[in-house]
Amino acid sequence: MSLILKLSHLTIENFRGIKTASLFLPDHVVLIGDNNTGKSTVFEAIDLVLGPDRLNRRPPIDEHDFYLGRYLSTPAKAESVIAGISSPFDKVETAIEAAADSQSAPRITIEATITGLSDEQQSRFADYIEWWDTDNNSLYNDAEIAGVDKPSIVAALRATFIGQYESDEDDFEGSTYFSRSLTESATPQFFSKKDKQKCGFLYLRSLRTGSRALSLEHGSLLDIILRLKEIRPQMWEDTISNLSTFNVAGKPELGISGILESINAALKKYVPREWGVRPHLKVSALTREHLRKVVTAFVATGESEHAAPFYRQGTGTINMLVLAMLSQIAEDKQNVIFAMEEPETAIPPYAQKRIVHELRKLSAQSIFTSHSPYVLEEFQLNETVILSRTSTGELLQAKIDLPESVKHKRYRQEFRTRFCEGLLSRRVMIAEGATEATALPVVARRLSELNPVRYASLESLGICTIDAGSDTQIADLGNLYRNLGKKTFAICDLQAAASKALIEGSVDRLYMHAEKRFEDLVLKSAGLVALHRFADMLAWPPHILAKYPDPKVKPMAALSEYFAWSKGNWGIADFLAQCSEIEIPEWIRSVCVDIKTVCESAAQPQDIKAA
Repeated sequence: MSLILKLSHLTIENFRGIKTASLFLPDHVVLIGDNNTGKSTVFEAIDLVLGPDRLNRRPPIDEHDFYLGRYLSTPAKAESVIAGISSPFDKVETAIEAAADSQSAPRITIEATITGLSDEQQSRFADYIEWWDTDNNSLYNDAEIAGVDKPSIVAALRATFIGQYESDEDDFEGSTYFSRSLTESATPQFFSKKDKQKCGFLYLRSLRTGSRALSLEHGSLLDIILRLKEIRPQMWEDTISNLSTFNVAGKPELGISGILESINAALKKYVPREWGVRPHLKVSALTREHLRKVVTAFVATGESEHAAPFYRQGTGTINMLVLAMLSQIAEDKQNVIFAMEEPETAIPPYAQKRIVHELRKLSAQSIFTSHSPYVLEEFQLNETVILSRTSTGELLQAKIDLPESVKHKRYRQEFRTRFCEGLLSRRVMIAEGATEATALPVVARRLSELNPVRYASLESLGICTIDAGSDTQIADLGNLYRNLGKKTFAICDLQAAASKALIEGSVDRLYMHAEKRFEDLVLKSAGLVALHRFADMLAWPPHILAKYPDPKVKPMAALSEYFAWSKGNWGIADFLAQCSEIEIPEWIRSVCVDIKTVCESAAQPQDIKAA
C-alpha cells in the first residue's frame, strides 16, 4: 500500500473537558459535534504532542488544562492502608510509602500514533519504530516476525506528551517522549522539536493565527516557510546596524533632543561617566528577538497604493492570505498533517469549498472542524467523525450509518436542508412534515416570550427541527441521529399502533396528537378571537376569496383551505405566532413544557397522551 503520513490514533487523558478519549482518524476528516463537545480540545491535544513550537510556551500547560481543574495530588488515607498491620515498624514503613504515593499528581497524557512514515522518517526514528495493524486499528504485537510483511501492517511511531504540576518547583511542566522509551528504556527519550518538525504537523487556530501569520516571530507561518526553504535571513545584523545610526527626533526644533541634553548634563553632575551618559532614542531594542516581534508585512488595500499592516485587513482577506501561505507550506513540505479550525470564518461559501479542496489536495492528511454545510459536504461519510462527550468526560466518536430508506444520493442532495443541522446539534426534533417542522420552533419561541418561566425556545434548549418528509421516515431518521449520540424527539399526527411502536422504538420521546392533521389540531383548539384576528391579517388568495367572500363567516373552513394552500409555507406557524398563551392549543403547550423539562432534567421519557 502507498505510504501516506497520517495521525491514525489519538488518546487523551485528563485534558481540559476530556477525561478519556480514544480516536481513530481517516486520511482526511472533519470533526463535528455540538459546541463545547471537545473539538478544539482535540486539536490542542494534537498540538501539544506533535506541534514543534507548542512547548515553547512557558509554562506549556496551566491549571485550566487539567480535567475539572484538578492538578494537585489527593492525599492518601494512610489509616485505611495500614489497618490490620500488627507490627509498629511495618506500620511506619507502610505509612511512609502511602504518603509518597499521595504525592503523585494527576497527569495529562496525550499519545499520538503516526503511520505512513517515509523511508527517511523510518531511518531517523529506527530505534522507536513499532507496527500498526490497519485492519484492526491496533498495534501489532504478534510474536510472529513475518507478520509485519503483511500489506495491512505498517511502520508506526508513537509519541506521548506528559504534563503535570511539580510541587517542588511550584510550576507546571510538560514534555513529549518517544512512547516506546517510556516502557522499554530506563531513561525516557525526549521527542524533540526537530523530531516533531520531521513529522510535519501544522495547526491553524482560525482567526487567532491571523495577527502573527506574516510576522517573523518564531512559529509564525512566514517563519515556518523560511525554515522549510532552509532560508536563514542574514538581515538581522544589517538591520540592527542601520537602525542604530538612525537619529530619532534629533532635530533641535522638535525639542526632544534639547531635553535629553539637559538630562545628560544633570546626569554628569551626579554619576561617574561609566555609569551611563548621553541618553538618546532608538527605534527598537536593537535585538533580533525584538525585531521578530515588530517586523510585519504591509499590504495595499483596494485600488490604493497606501499599504497597511496585513492584520488590519478584513477578516476574510486575512484568512485568504493565511490560506495562500499554508498552500505554500504544504507544497514545500509535501508530507504534512494539517489541522484547521472553522475554515468558514468570514469566508463566502465558494471560498470555503476551495479552501477544503486545496488543503485536501496539498496535505497528506487534513483534519478540520466546522459548522458549515458547505465545508461538511466536501467530506464523505467515512471521513465525517461525530464527537460527543458523556457526563463523566469520556469523548466518543461515531460514524454516520445511513438507514435503508436514505440512499447516499439523497443524503448528498438534501444534506444542507435535512441532515446537516441535525449532525451539528445536541438534540434533534424529527417532525413528520413541513407544517410541524416550521410551526413547532415558532410556537415554542412565542410561548417563551409570553411566559419565559414555564417555556423555552427550542434553540435555547439546543434542539434543531428536521422535516422527515413523511411519517414513514421518522423511525429511520430517529435511529440515525440516536445512534450518533443525539437526544431525539419526534412529533407526528395520529398513527396506527404498529407505526407508533416503530417510531417509539427509534426516538427517546414521542409526541403524537389525536388528529389526522396538525392543522386540524390547531383549528379545533384555537378560539374564534384568534381565528378572526388572523383572518383580518391575511392577504387572501383570490381562489379562496371566490369560495369564501367573507372568510370570517366560516373561519375554520376558510383557514383550513388556506393552510392547505400554504402548506410548507409557514401558514400554521404564522397563525401560532400571533396567538396569546391561552389561545395556543393545550396539547402544544404541554409538549413545550415537557420538552423543557426533559432537556433541563434527567427525567425518563414518557409519552404525552393525546389531548
